[in-house]
Amino acid sequence: MKRLFSILAITFLMAIGTVNANATTTFASATATVTSVTQEEAPAEDLTFHQELKKRFIEGGPGFMGIVLLCLILGLAIAIERIIFLNLSTTNTKKLTQNVEDALNSGGIEAAKEVCRNTKGPVASIFYQGLDRAEEDIDAAEKAVVAYGGVQMGQLEKNVSWISLFIALAPMLGFMGTVIGMISAFDKIEAAGDMNPSLVAGGIKVALLTTVFGLIVAIILQIFYNYIIAKIDSIVNDMEDASITLMDLLVKHKK
Repeated sequence: MKRLFSILAITFLMAIGTVNANATTTFASATATVTSVTQEEAPAEDLTFHQELKKRFIEGGPGFMGIVLLCLILGLAIAIERIIFLNLSTTNTKKLTQNVEDALNSGGIEAAKEVCRNTKGPVASIFYQGLDRAEEDIDAAEKAVVAYGGVQMGQLEKNVSWISLFIALAPMLGFMGTVIGMISAFDKIEAAGDMNPSLVAGGIKVALLTTVFGLIVAIILQIFYNYIIAKIDSIVNDMEDASITLMDLLVKHKK
């Protein structure tokens, strides 16, 4: 009897162990399945704007995208150089005019020329040229101011035409990339003899990306170009107003 109870007890323990083992295996399998499904269903991590831009740029191909990027780099370099130059060329015209008038009244032409020498900017340079010819007559001073004003305007507008070139060139390169991409897509269709979307998707995608990046470059450079043109117009207006004021001061000083 004791032997029978011992056998039953051992059998019961083995059954419990088997059930536990099967349950553990089943749970592990279920856990692995759930984990796999979760990983498959989990959405892809969202890329940042910089990462997305870099990804799309690489997908566009190194050929036309590299040229479009070069247009952006060169255009921005020229634009930044012009902005720095124009900001340094900006002068407080009212203050300069007042200083020149005070110098004329106190020390004459030479004192006014010294004030202009110590002041930076195209307006001060124009004043100096006019004062330098003032001892001859008013007409000579006016001609010197007009002539040197044209020289200073040329300095202000230097290299601005290159920015407008890159503004026009970037989208044209993008459109050329679009045309080449479409031609490549149709070549693949002709070679395959079948209208399979997978054959043409890559070429069309590259074509559209080159167009998008070309337009982005043109928009960025256009903003800088308009700012530079507005800054040049402002400085030129100051130069013209200051030139008229200088002539009035010289006439008054002659009298």
